Amino acid sequence: MRAETVRKSAAAERAPEFGPWLAQASILVVDDEPGMRNFLVRTLGPRCKRIEEAADTDEASRKLDRNHFDVVILDNIMPGRNGVDWLVEQRSIGFYADAILMTAYADLETAIQALRAGAVDFVLKPFRSNQILNAVARCLDRMRLQRENFVLRYELRATSDHILLRDKLIGESPAIRRVRETIAKVAPLPTTVLLSGESGTGKEVAARSIHALSDRAEKPFVPVNCAAIPPDMIESELFGHLKGAFTGAEMNREGLFMHAQGGTLFLDEIGEMPLATQSKLLRAIEDRRIRPVGAEREVPVDLRLIFATNADLEAQVKQGNFRADLFYRINVMQLFLPPLRERDGDVLELARLFMDKLSQQLGMPPVAIEADVTAALLRYRWPGNVRELRNLIERSLILGAFPEDFRGHRSPAAFGASTLEDVERRHILAVLQEVGGNRDEAARRLGISRKTIDRKCAAWNV
Repeated sequence: MRAETVRKSAAAERAPEFGPWLAQASILVVDDEPGMRNFLVRTLGPRCKRIEEAADTDEASRKLDRNHFDVVILDNIMPGRNGVDWLVEQRSIGFYADAILMTAYADLETAIQALRAGAVDFVLKPFRSNQILNAVARCLDRMRLQRENFVLRYELRATSDHILLRDKLIGESPAIRRVRETIAKVAPLPTTVLLSGESGTGKEVAARSIHALSDRAEKPFVPVNCAAIPPDMIESELFGHLKGAFTGAEMNREGLFMHAQGGTLFLDEIGEMPLATQSKLLRAIEDRRIRPVGAEREVPVDLRLIFATNADLEAQVKQGNFRADLFYRINVMQLFLPPLRERDGDVLELARLFMDKLSQQLGMPPVAIEADVTAALLRYRWPGNVRELRNLIERSLILGAFPEDFRGHRSPAAFGASTLEDVERRHILAVLQEVGGNRDEAARRLGISRKTIDRKCAAWNV
């Protein structure tokens, strides 16, 4: 037992030499020669998370059907079918892992065929252990960079606003302390979490906190706004697609489920997901397998799912707009994010924090939060919650002063006598006037959806 412990410790010390991702990788070795399979298993086994071997392409296909592998190391010349032909077939039915082709014949034609088949590296036999370890490390680094870049580009497309303090739940009110305590309890567990609450209450912040405190913290966190993806594209975005699966699909593409592999997938505004996609999502949750558009093979996935909504999903189920079986499947642990108006004095702490951070980002001097502004901040009901507060601070920095309603130019009695609906109407109309009636920009500043503004304006006959 002691010798085994020493061996694993030594292997762990050597692993960083070949990159930090090798220890988390799963690898499949496909070769008809037992000696070569044994050599690769002994070389890679102590350094990776999981390694399996296959003596031929049929066995390899069966293993790919059952498990996900990050890298496949494949011999080219084998009885029955060569590696290049098998790789071409696998790519055509849904195979996304990186492949390293081994061959004893270093001719240009084989190299070209391997690249066309989708191999990402080419190793000439015989080779030393360091050569194959470096080849695997290059594959893993390439895969990580591709997925990180995709997720970053996706986040930039999904929001036109930069995210501030997105990883912290700020405040010391009893309501937000209870949220933090619940997150601390549920984060280490694999439990599916449903975050509910009004728009702008910090549901993505809570999701990121759950991810950061889980054992998946070192893997990707992929946020998806279901309302921002066109209904005809959401299946491809989530599950990926094969080349030629539909018009415009010019190459194989991994979906967001695969980009979150090993980490956390956060599906925001889940109530906006089309019914047709809901059934596919339910199957993916239950089976932990996805089928890319146009693929014949289901791909195993290992990730945690967190959902969020500002809608009443139970009401949507009764109206037939949300699948009952999906609702009961995702509603394992529901966590309510309280609105800002129920968080006691947290609005002042958040306002000061936003003022400090945003003044640095914008390169503008901070605006003093004087006593009259403090009183107004505490009186206001914040229909757009934390997002609206952040936008108010940014607007005040740009203008050099807080808007009239937040400088106490009206009497506190008059302000306090207003109903919540009056305050909300007055503030939304004031922002619309500021932006010249541009409802998209007003929605962005208020931290609410364009649909909400349209609905309220229709009710107010505006």
